[in-house]
Amino acid sequence: MALRNIVTDGDPVLLKHCKPVEKFDSRLAELLDDMAETMYNADGLGLAAPQVGIIRRAVVIDVSQDKSGLIELVNPEITERSEQTQYGTEGCLSYPELYGYVTRPMTVKFRAYDRHGNLYEKEVSGLFARAVCHELDHLDGRVLPDNIEAPYDPKKDE
Repeated sequence: MALRNIVTDGDPVLLKHCKPVEKFDSRLAELLDDMAETMYNADGLGLAAPQVGIIRRAVVIDVSQDKSGLIELVNPEITERSEQTQYGTEGCLSYPELYGYVTRPMTVKFRAYDRHGNLYEKEVSGLFARAVCHELDHLDGRVLPDNIEAPYDPKKDE
């Protein structure tokens, strides 16, 4: 495993629509491992492949307190969004100085493949649903500044 550089604001790779993963091989496994290590090192909750310069539909997420809940989503697709929403703050590893309020569905259902090419489905709520929506936005070239409804200054809460 290796740390990868996180692409930041201004890099056009963040605005690209990602291509599906077609090969479930050792290179994909290495990418997912590197993404997880990079995410944990940056103290993030999620990381999408374009954030490390790779234009493929792959995401890692871990919203657990003890960093034991890593989930990998390859070629993910949201299949249902709840009508109930949540309004809360978001940040992004690719926009380290930017925070804002964003409305997301309270619950989402998605399907994705694991690193071995096995299809699975999952329903998640709360912070996990927020993270899924945020990271999948990255796969379609949609970034945090596109979603912010109101600014948030975390320094005011210190």
